[in-house]
Amino acid sequence: MKRLMDVVISSVILLACCPVLLVFMLLIWLRDFKSPFYTAPRAGKHAKEFRMVKLRSMTVGADRTGVNSTSANDARITPIGAVIRRCKLDEITQFWNVLTGSMSLVGPRPQVAWGVERYTPEERRLLTVKPGITDMASIVFSDEGDILKDSDDPDMDYNRLIRPWKSRLGLFCIDHSSLALDLKLVMLTAVAIFNREKALRGIQRLLREMGADDELISVASRTKPLVPALPPGAVAQGGV
Repeated sequence: MKRLMDVVISSVILLACCPVLLVFMLLIWLRDFKSPFYTAPRAGKHAKEFRMVKLRSMTVGADRTGVNSTSANDARITPIGAVIRRCKLDEITQFWNVLTGSMSLVGPRPQVAWGVERYTPEERRLLTVKPGITDMASIVFSDEGDILKDSDDPDMDYNRLIRPWKSRLGLFCIDHSSLALDLKLVMLTAVAIFNREKALRGIQRLLREMGADDELISVASRTKPLVPALPPGAVAQGGV
């Protein structure tokens, strides 16, 4: 049933969004006469590499700078790319990956090999399922670029502030996986497009119903500043 839902919903969304995608593909191409797509290498299920299709929002060769995490004011983002990211249009093309089977609608967001190599043994459980378009963490941290804005080291701050909670939320979803949960997360993702606060309240309600601890529920509310934390399975060293 999960695969059937993936195929049906991804097909409908791709067909419905085709006119908008064509317009932005043309705008991207007119800027530098380069391909409007960026096929990003990502670690899929069991860490097998696949190519995630994205509308290109950065300058050509941006992936060769050695910086993987992207802040909202990253100089590599083009003007049209800023619009694409703000409207999440670069995620629509990823429904092609869902349609072809390398991704699912709901699952942990796919990571670069650099990130997966740093996973703790506990975090590697995130690789036991297909990566997805959305999950709880995608809604809770949909403002990732703003969190990293003005950061001197986006990769370090991502690993200290965002990764621990994204991983915990991803593992929680895996441990409570069901078709009903997938449908609820798809609906909350749609709600988040128009009302993020309402979607966050929906995530908190789901976490409470499924027995999540108070700390995870509190982080999911996003009402307090994020503080550095250890990823799941990591052991503090040096008394830290």
